[in-house]
Amino acid sequence: MKGARVFRARWLAGLFAAMCLSAQGAERVAVPPGEYDLTAQTVLPHLEEALRYATTHERRCLREPDPTGLFPLLLHPAFAGCALVPDAQAGDGLHFSLRCANPEAASGSAVFAPGADSLSAVLELKMGGKNMTLSQRLHGPRVGPCPQPGARAAP
Repeated sequence: MKGARVFRARWLAGLFAAMCLSAQGAERVAVPPGEYDLTAQTVLPHLEEALRYATTHERRCLREPDPTGLFPLLLHPAFAGCALVPDAQAGDGLHFSLRCANPEAASGSAVFAPGADSLSAVLELKMGGKNMTLSQRLHGPRVGPCPQPGARAAP
């Protein structure tokens, strides 16, 4: 009888944990859907001046994007198992905390500022045991609706 209660309690705890983990992957940033001309600037303050900044440009179609996938830096293998999850204290859907499967890998936060015709966001990270900080700033205007699937770009 006691064994059945312990099993049931563990089963419910596991179910609750699975629900929480599956909800993490479903988080989205509310941005007006459309194609954006995004610039991502990565800042590594601990490096020499010439190596400190890296900038990329990209046109992307956004429809309720995953916050983790918006930052090119978080796509690096060093951040495998990490995801941005809503900051429970802010509760506004614009503030996120970085959660990693290995809590010693990295910590950080992101803040999004979507506008009617643009998107801005800042990601600040601290790599686990290395005392290395870095950030990535994302910004860009909305350039129009997303292209239709199969549509050809003009030459």
